[in-house]
Amino acid sequence: MSGSDVRLEESWKKALGSEFSSPYMQQLRDFLIAEKADGKRIFPKGIEYFRALDLTPLGRVRVVILGQDPYHGAGQAHGLCFSVQPGVRIPPSLVNIYKELVTDLGIPPASHGFLESWARQGVLLLNSVLTVEEARAGAHQGRGWERFTDAVIRAVNDECENVVFMLWGSYAQKKAAFVDGRRHLVLKAPHPSPLSAHNGFFGCRHFSKANDFLVSRGLDPIDWRLPETPLRSDPAS
Repeated sequence: MSGSDVRLEESWKKALGSEFSSPYMQQLRDFLIAEKADGKRIFPKGIEYFRALDLTPLGRVRVVILGQDPYHGAGQAHGLCFSVQPGVRIPPSLVNIYKELVTDLGIPPASHGFLESWARQGVLLLNSVLTVEEARAGAHQGRGWERFTDAVIRAVNDECENVVFMLWGSYAQKKAAFVDGRRHLVLKAPHPSPLSAHNGFFGCRHFSKANDFLVSRGLDPIDWRLPETPLRSDPAS
């Protein structure tokens, strides 16, 4: 997985090029090749490993939402945290995110869980780990992806201004603990999963707080409404 053979949006490739030549990324590449050679199904498909970065160039990042692992069911993951492909049942955490959107901004729940329109507006929907084995949640933790996505967050922190970081749950909050709260807005709340959403995620009003901050800095707010018909683009585009 060297910088020269990775297909990645140019601003991210420039910022992260040294990561791809690091030994840990070579070891991660070898691991993924071996897993596939062993007949294991890996999600998402290879062309979508870096989908979040491809849809949201570094200079256009306005909001960062951190997840942990891709969904491990067939047909779900497509490279954006909390998002599933069109036609897939909306996961419980995303159901709760939609509930908070209703309370916060009066936006009715979408009939699908495809969040690509957020990503195209500058919402970086980043998982900490970018691959997973089918039916084995967390199977690729500790293989190197965490170091890579730390570098992604560091690039946003260092090279962007006035970004809103939505950190839901202790995992996300710990991962992005180094973010400079003087230059960016750091919003913290419990995770939206059914196990913790009632402990403070509901009522956190992060979506309106994010837009208020962006507008106060002379930036366009995010349109958190999702198109009723999800518009899926070719990952190769």
